Amino acid sequence: MNTDTINKSIQPQKDLLLTHSLYGKVKTIDDLKCFLEGHVYAVWDFMSLLKALQSKLTCTTTPWLPVGNPDIRYLINEIVLAEETDISADGKRLSHYEMYVDAMKDCGANTTDVKAFLEDVVATQNIFVSIKQSHLHDKIKDFLNFTFMTIDQGQPHQIAAAFTFGREDLIPSMFTEILKNFQKNFPETNLDKLIYYFERHIELDADEHGPMAMQMINELCGDDEQKWREVEETSKQALEKRIGLWNAIEENILHHDMASI
Repeated sequence: MNTDTINKSIQPQKDLLLTHSLYGKVKTIDDLKCFLEGHVYAVWDFMSLLKALQSKLTCTTTPWLPVGNPDIRYLINEIVLAEETDISADGKRLSHYEMYVDAMKDCGANTTDVKAFLEDVVATQNIFVSIKQSHLHDKIKDFLNFTFMTIDQGQPHQIAAAFTFGREDLIPSMFTEILKNFQKNFPETNLDKLIYYFERHIELDADEHGPMAMQMINELCGDDEQKWREVEETSKQALEKRIGLWNAIEENILHHDMASI
């Protein structure tokens, strides 16, 4: 088994994600705001997957020791550098999560709820408690619970699977086109930072992070068929949870639209 066979195996889940009816529901600026307010949790928890990999695959404690494979250390640290301290549309150093929240503010989306959620995470010191007592849609809770259960219980190759295969790299391209159409139809709404965020993801995923992540999976699994099977299973579950997230956002949009009639 290898990354090519994994990609073929998870193609049905990827197809469901890429043809999801959510995309057709984002028709107004209010719909877009609703999308962003749900999707921001996926932007945030992606950073947690990344930092979990850095913690497991590199040395992040003192005294420093040469932990693991130097090639994998390089791969993960390169990805961390860009994801945690990239250059924003304003030329500032920001994480991609902070860039996304900035973009949400620019187009008038609510950032209070996600800020309150993160404050609760700090207060409880238990992510699972914070998820449970939040007011998030149950499928968003499922999505987050899966991520943090994978981090909590998973081996490095399983966390890497959720990180690499569980996030669909074609979605940024799709949403860039949607946003550009919005910019034409709703010129009064500033979407420049949002478009920059998605275009930056396309650039990094295609040229750097995508190939690096695939190399990381190969290095972690090697010739171990059991690890490859676990990567396959984790990848499918991660995509199914992502489809659930899309279902939740779609339901939130429909509920919001009905409430405004």
